[in-house]
Amino acid sequence: MGEKITLSVIKADVGGYVGHSDTHPALLSKAEECLEKAKKKGLLVDYCRSKVGDDIALIMTHKRGADNEDIHRFAWETFEETTEVAKEYGQYGAGQDLLAEAFSGNVKGMGPGVAEMEFEERPSEPVLIFLADKTEPGAWNYPLYKMFADPFNTAGLVIDPKMHDGFNFEVHDLFERKKVVFSCPEDVYDMLIFIGAPSRYVIKNVFRKDGDIAAATSTQRLALIAGRYVGKDDPVMIVRCQSGLPAVGEALEPFAFPHTVAGWMRGSHHGPLMPVSLKEDTPTRFDGPPRVVAHGFQITKGKLIGPRDMFADLSYDRARKIALAAADYLRRHGPFEPHRLPLDEMEYTTMPQVMEKLKDRFEVAD
Repeated sequence: MGEKITLSVIKADVGGYVGHSDTHPALLSKAEECLEKAKKKGLLVDYCRSKVGDDIALIMTHKRGADNEDIHRFAWETFEETTEVAKEYGQYGAGQDLLAEAFSGNVKGMGPGVAEMEFEERPSEPVLIFLADKTEPGAWNYPLYKMFADPFNTAGLVIDPKMHDGFNFEVHDLFERKKVVFSCPEDVYDMLIFIGAPSRYVIKNVFRKDGDIAAATSTQRLALIAGRYVGKDDPVMIVRCQSGLPAVGEALEPFAFPHTVAGWMRGSHHGPLMPVSLKEDTPTRFDGPPRVVAHGFQITKGKLIGPRDMFADLSYDRARKIALAAADYLRRHGPFEPHRLPLDEMEYTTMPQVMEKLKDRFEVAD
């Protein structure tokens, strides 16, 4: 058996440059400085500092397990330090994802997005880490279904004996704070009823039938935590690949179709999730459209060998063109649905105030 390692990806928006479009190099330098100190102190085995749009991502390997207080405290304090730099540079929305005044043992529920998994390293351990900007955690439902349950996407479900029994999906109800596990393929139709509503039901983890973890996502929704609109959630996802799991190409294939997600401008619009290279991760058109980057790593003894920019491949050019055409189509709707989110998703915007203002003007209709 390989060495047991924990992979933690913790991401937050601590200040945008300019507006919500990018992250200032000074913030990234501060994050890098903090990560290097943590590695030298022995807290981390390895790290990669990354970003997408106006979000900073801390990609870390360590041997302390998931939900470790020391790791989460380090991430929180790093985001506090980068927030101070953001304030110094007058960055937009400085510290907007830090919803608590002080660390309380775990960053979950405090604003930052968190995806973690602990596993035994295989002789070859290819891992993909996806970072999205201007969307919500449910954005991963469609690609995870395609990767782990759709044989038209993942040939291994049909022809690889190690995958033929399928996978278990752990689905969370973000409103009721409950979870359920679906065993696929036998539960696939039942599961689709729920994950087809990604604003409420989100795939948190995917497991092999033997219990080995295959994928993990962040499920934090800022508005549900804060009770008001404070920015979109900009989720992260980890997917292990090969050797009884989807091949790297099978895990990337769902993003060849830029599916519609919630988020975009002011977190209140539907738009296409556009796969982009690390050089094209800065959303500016109507603060979007929503986008996703993919980092490829080989993990060896906890070392992050990489990253490779997986969406820099020209074969995703057509997906980008489809996304731009979809963006044109949806933008023409302006404030009308389906571009704007439905009313039940607008409760953290100006909608409640407008309803209160006009409540006495509504009369009984014949």
